[in-house]
Amino acid sequence: MERIILHCDLNNFFASVECRDHPELKERPVAVCGSVEDRHGIVLAKNECAKRFGIKTAETVWQAKRKCPDLFIVPPHFNRYYYFSNFIKQIYLCYTNQVESFGIDECWLDVTGSTRLFGSGMDIAEEIRARTKAEAGLTVSIGVSFNKVFAKLGSDLKKPDAVTEISRENFKEKIWPLPVDAMLGVGKITSKRLNGLGVRTIGDLAALDLKQAVSIFGKAGEDMWRNANGLNQSEVLAADADPPPKSIGNSVTCVHDLFDMEEVWPVLLHLSEKISCRMRDAGVIALGLQLSVKDNRLHVTQHQMHFPTPTRLTMDLAYAAKDLFRKNYPWKAPVRALGLSGFALVPDSEMQQTSLFENILEKERNERLEKQLDALRDKFGKASITRAALMQPMPLPSENDGKK
Repeated sequence: MERIILHCDLNNFFASVECRDHPELKERPVAVCGSVEDRHGIVLAKNECAKRFGIKTAETVWQAKRKCPDLFIVPPHFNRYYYFSNFIKQIYLCYTNQVESFGIDECWLDVTGSTRLFGSGMDIAEEIRARTKAEAGLTVSIGVSFNKVFAKLGSDLKKPDAVTEISRENFKEKIWPLPVDAMLGVGKITSKRLNGLGVRTIGDLAALDLKQAVSIFGKAGEDMWRNANGLNQSEVLAADADPPPKSIGNSVTCVHDLFDMEEVWPVLLHLSEKISCRMRDAGVIALGLQLSVKDNRLHVTQHQMHFPTPTRLTMDLAYAAKDLFRKNYPWKAPVRALGLSGFALVPDSEMQQTSLFENILEKERNERLEKQLDALRDKFGKASITRAALMQPMPLPSENDGKK
């Protein structure tokens, strides 16, 4: 049986949620920005009205304001975005349990086994589109196809609030003329290399000799060639296939009491490294961080914060923990124990969606570096490489792993 795959992409998601929550903004050009006060803050999302002024995602606030002086800037409210993301996912789950997230605002659905109950793939897509608008006050573009790659391309073809079918009969007409970097898995660097080979469209890639693609790009070359020719067979994972943990935490009771920030900081850094590594192992990132402090009277206090964008980078966690401690701990007694926990965890596939708008190159560089550190420690032992700040004598139990 031919598979029926839907790709659902919520339109201008962050900005649309803001306009939904504040109807007075609907007819105004609106941009969601990571740092509203900072002229160098980045545009995270924009509504359709702002798009007409040429506002682009990831440009700075001052650049956007130069294009549109009346642009209304709002800060991100990630709790609301995750609420609506989960709310709409429940709509998808009414039609199939095979719902795979791809970022906070995109999902694939395999509705192959649902047609007897709900009609054709196009019928299901139209019903989801209507329900999303009626029940959530948001719009969605949906691609319907026989594989995940073409379904995603379909959802990109018509925006906003549309359904597009990519079939075996029409994909050469609709998909092959598109630029090669429109296809999933073809980034800027790969696109430039393909352009150098004369491959500028998806059709050009489909016509490329398979052996040549493999000789230049390896296994990735075969995958790209297969995707371009409509041969992708990757499955849509079930929504409950591997639910992420609700939180990941580490704590430690120090071998002696801590009397100042100079002593507290390396412990917070040590704990941040631990939970950062565990989040990478679990394939998740955290929207929030909780700090637990136990003083030498055994009195425990806990404090939480939410990140502007989800993260698991060690220094993001450490600086946030340091800020929480400084703002909340009154130093009425020395510190006996500390704990950190990342919560509101989401799959790391959403990192691209949410960190895209800060400094993506720096984020990616730091993420690669931390994965390399993990690999070195796995191979040569945990003590084989250490941050300079942790080289000093530490008030930690010997061989402490800090896990709860």
